[in-house]
Amino acid sequence: MAMEFKDYYQVLGVERGAAAADIKKAYRRLVRKHHPDVSKAADAQLRMQEINEAWEVLQDPEKRAAYDQLGQRWQQAGPDFQPPPDWGAGFEFSGAPDGWSDQSGGHSAFFETLFGAVGRGSGSRRRPAEAGFAGRGQDHHARIVVPLEDAFVGATRTLTLQSPATDAQGRTALRERQFSVKIPKGLRAGQQIRLAGQGAPGVGATAGDLYLEVQFEPHPRYRVEGRDLYVTLPVAPWEAALGAEVRVATPGGAVEISVPANSQSGRRLRLKGRGIPAGDAASVPGDLYLVLELVLPPARTEAAHAAYRRMASDLAFDPRQGLAS
Repeated sequence: MAMEFKDYYQVLGVERGAAAADIKKAYRRLVRKHHPDVSKAADAQLRMQEINEAWEVLQDPEKRAAYDQLGQRWQQAGPDFQPPPDWGAGFEFSGAPDGWSDQSGGHSAFFETLFGAVGRGSGSRRRPAEAGFAGRGQDHHARIVVPLEDAFVGATRTLTLQSPATDAQGRTALRERQFSVKIPKGLRAGQQIRLAGQGAPGVGATAGDLYLEVQFEPHPRYRVEGRDLYVTLPVAPWEAALGAEVRVATPGGAVEISVPANSQSGRRLRLKGRGIPAGDAASVPGDLYLVLELVLPPARTEAAHAAYRRMASDLAFDPRQGLAS
């Protein structure tokens, strides 16, 4: 979905490599100028929301590092920005995966698309260690992208996650760590895999957990909706008009299907249970939908031209009948 790109550095009037102290100083200066209690401008409220949103991202090392991963896409200013399909994959955030709340409100579509629930709550920090204090480590979460085929057969994959770390000089750099993760058969997009004890270390207590939200890589053939799959099935005009038996490849193997006579482009044929398999006894397998697409033979020879002329004469078919002139 295209949307307006938000250059948060430009909003706060700082360079992309600005230090945290400079970002804070710029934010405070803008608040004093544009806060609705001070400014008489008609758009003061909207301007303040934009400033708060930029501050929310750039003051937090995790959100800022993830935002900077857009790389050169930040130059695509204007209304036609599209984030990468695998946006945020492999980036580790602190905070639990459930129960996130929107503290500031008024987020733009750009923020919600890039961060949404993934970004909210990541600014929370554990309390510093104190004498006699003990506490379980904070949970972490990340989004990973795996091939659709993993949902049909399961897999074990080595994944690399990135997270920001601050050195003694206050500089932030990305650190990496690797995990061996078992992808269970029947997994659906949006489902979470819990890695116990792989979150933040505890203080005199157990470590937190790491939750991995699974998304599928874009597939060259299939579109995924929940556990259901959709695939385009090309058919010739005579197959659609007269009906036909055609052989179709599916994730579970090739099958013979019947194309009903007088089918039109866009008609959906359902193959029950041929979608993503059930993950457990409480779930049911998805379905595979074949979406018919009529494909016309090219008229590259005189014989083909003659065949089309005979069709035009014999059928006398007007596809625009009933449309207003």
